[in-house]
Formats: sequence, structure tokens, C-alpha cells
Amino acid sequence: MPRKIFYALVISLAGLLQATPLLAQVPPHAPGSICFTPNFWCWVSTPGIPGNPCYCYDNNNRAVNGTLG
Repeated sequence: MPRKIFYALVISLAGLLQATPLLAQVPPHAPGSICFTPNFWCWVSTPGIPGNPCYCYDNNNRAVNGTLG
């Protein structure tokens, strides 16, 4: 039983550490003014309703789908 708890804590901690860098780099912003993709974020030209779809361009100038936040 303690081993299962240990593994659950390790997995949970790994998930938190993986999400932290992305969240730590997001500046203060008005809701709906940033588009979050799976790997990066960008400012949007026209803010919208948080949760609505949006897109950012990657380094190769390809549109990547995301969500307003």
C-alpha cells in the first residue's frame, strides 16, 4: 500500500512540474487576450471570450489551434 501512494505522489509531482514552466511565463493579461496552444501561447489581435477557439503561428508560420484564456 505505501508503495502505491509513493508512485501516485511521484506521478502527481511530475505533472505539476511539467505544467509549471508554461504557466510561469504567462504575463498578467485581460481574460481572452491570450491564445493557449498545447506547447506555447501568443497574444491575440482581438480579445474574445475565454474558452473560445483561437490560433497562434509557430516558428514555421503554421497556424496552431488553441483556446482563449
